[in-house]
Amino acid sequence: MYLTIAALSALIAAVKAQQVCTNTAETHPKLTWSKCTTSGCTSVSGSVVVDANWRWTHLTTSTTNCYTGNEWDESICTSNEVCATKCCLDGADYSGTYGVTTSGNQLNLKFVTVGPYSTNIGSRLYLLEDDNTYEMFTLLGNEFTFDVDVSDISCGLNGALYFVSMDEDGGKAKYTGNKAGAKYGTGYCDSQCPRDVKFINGVANVEGWVPSEDDINAGIGGLGTCCPEMDIWEANDISTAYTPHPCDGLTQVSCNGDECGGTYSADRYAGTCDPDGCDFNPYRQGDKTFYGPGSGFDVDTTQKVTVVTQFIKGTDGKLSDIKRFYVQGGEVIANSASTISGISGNSVTADYCADQKQVFGDEGSFEDHGGFSGMGDALAAPMVLVMSLWHDHYSHMLWLDSTYPVGSSALGAARGSCATTSGVPSDLEKNVPNASVSFSNIKFGPIGTTFNSDGSTDPTDPEDPEEDPVAHYGQCGGLTWTGSTTCVSPYTCTKLNDYYYQCL
Repeated sequence: MYLTIAALSALIAAVKAQQVCTNTAETHPKLTWSKCTTSGCTSVSGSVVVDANWRWTHLTTSTTNCYTGNEWDESICTSNEVCATKCCLDGADYSGTYGVTTSGNQLNLKFVTVGPYSTNIGSRLYLLEDDNTYEMFTLLGNEFTFDVDVSDISCGLNGALYFVSMDEDGGKAKYTGNKAGAKYGTGYCDSQCPRDVKFINGVANVEGWVPSEDDINAGIGGLGTCCPEMDIWEANDISTAYTPHPCDGLTQVSCNGDECGGTYSADRYAGTCDPDGCDFNPYRQGDKTFYGPGSGFDVDTTQKVTVVTQFIKGTDGKLSDIKRFYVQGGEVIANSASTISGISGNSVTADYCADQKQVFGDEGSFEDHGGFSGMGDALAAPMVLVMSLWHDHYSHMLWLDSTYPVGSSALGAARGSCATTSGVPSDLEKNVPNASVSFSNIKFGPIGTTFNSDGSTDPTDPEDPEEDPVAHYGQCGGLTWTGSTTCVSPYTCTKLNDYYYQCL
């Protein structure tokens, strides 16, 4: 009896799974990146895959669409399970359909691409270890560095690089019989518990699907998909923010309807994740000349910039700090310090988050879903790297680069210099279709291994490191440190944890 039930269960799971078709060959664009140690950095041959949501979805038996525009064909997709049985995800023409190109260690994402069969808006890509597995990054105790060029994206656009707690195979093993998996970009989740994802946990998101009134490609279904999210970089040439978003759990889970919370639900705070996060946006924290286009800003967004994010462990082994540096023109630029009374510091810490929520009067969902400690637990587990270019049908990206809520004069409402009338998706698609963002020179390794305090991003061991004092913010000690332990005046070598001392 047990064997019969087990076999039946496996059959049902296989029938429910999302299918794969090969009318278009799936060839992942190559993208190299670097893995660093105290001995230096080595090149890794990787590739990228476009998210399943962007893919052609059609009958397994023909080229008849299961999904067209922003609607499912209800004559085919009579239920979530039936739709997953009958319909498949197909391969991608990365440059011709999605405007995605790579060259060496650089990924370029174009905003609007007019292809032979459709007009594509934006994209979302994942870094792969191999054709069937996402590259996984354990961020706690390490640093992540990349170059970015946002000079061609402005108000209303967001060139984002972030990490989410997706399954490394896109859910293929967890949901038995799923034939798509990471190779076809499945398994997405984030802290908004998005309900616009077409396939979740091996079934289609057909039941309860409502097409968007102003997005010709999207809608909202009855299912959502949730997991912790670490936004390393959300930015255009006007504003930038980095933001941790904890959840009650550490792995991907599905949710139902408005219980999902987040952007897509009637009650934003009803779900198991923190949709707001604890953000560090220099403009929002009072420094209006730190980041922007031109030489009048500390970080000039008309030029490529290197972004360094460090996930510092405390002496207890837990997350103690999320630090940010920039490197541009051969100079290391410390993150802007908050000038808002009652909120101090230039990095994201537990105290910073608590103070920010209190001073700005923000909702307490960050702490409700685990807070800084919970985010540390997520960062101690493997996460998937996401790179995307998108616009915002819900709030026109005003939360990033303008005043939001519109009309508010409260502390924290000013987030950037863009007009509150900016960011309208139809205007962006019409006026700046050729906008693009590039990410390049990705490096990952222990703290202090991906960039040098002298402003270079190709760390090598100096001939006599002990003879040269370390620059401000450079590493100056730790259990495995072999370099100089003295700092340039007037800075002091300060212990952050047993493995990392820094000139502060």
